[in-house]
Amino acid sequence: MSDSELAVVSPDSFAAPTIIERAGPTTRKKFFEFFTVPIRNANTRAAYYRAIQQFLAWVERAGYQHLEDIEPITVAAYIETLQRQAAPPTVKQHMAAIRMLFSWLNEKGVLAMNPAREVKTERFSRTEGKTPAFVDGEVQKLLDAIDSSTHTGLRDRALYRHGLKCSLLANLTCHQSVFIYDYQRLYVF
Repeated sequence: MSDSELAVVSPDSFAAPTIIERAGPTTRKKFFEFFTVPIRNANTRAAYYRAIQQFLAWVERAGYQHLEDIEPITVAAYIETLQRQAAPPTVKQHMAAIRMLFSWLNEKGVLAMNPAREVKTERFSRTEGKTPAFVDGEVQKLLDAIDSSTHTGLRDRALYRHGLKCSLLANLTCHQSVFIYDYQRLYVF
């Protein structure tokens, strides 16, 4: 089943891991609902589905037969294993998916506790984007390369010089104006 089909299938045709199947039809239904009710974004839904499939396959290979047998130490062991194989953002995403699934199953009465609630991952935050910043002189080279003898060149030079974002420009329509820092108007044609 492709990831895009997750939102349109019925619980009976939804591929569930063996450990979920073993838990019975109520758990299977709650598992299906988890991917269709609380997660609105299709990309998040697909990523969480893959993460949970991977986790539950690992759990089954480790010899667990029932969802109730999964403990915090089980989740922590999986995260330790995953940290050796994947980037920190991937580990965080997997942990978020696992934590959210077990929270959902706990809230719906399938499990007595959420074994992922107390498990922590390494701290990760991106303070800089992936795009490197300009080094000294590169901005001036870019501005000097623009032919300022044409209206288009003057416009481009003003846009680059004042750092207007592409998202702002993409939303502009004909005859809208943008106020630049020096309070001059720039008309976008």
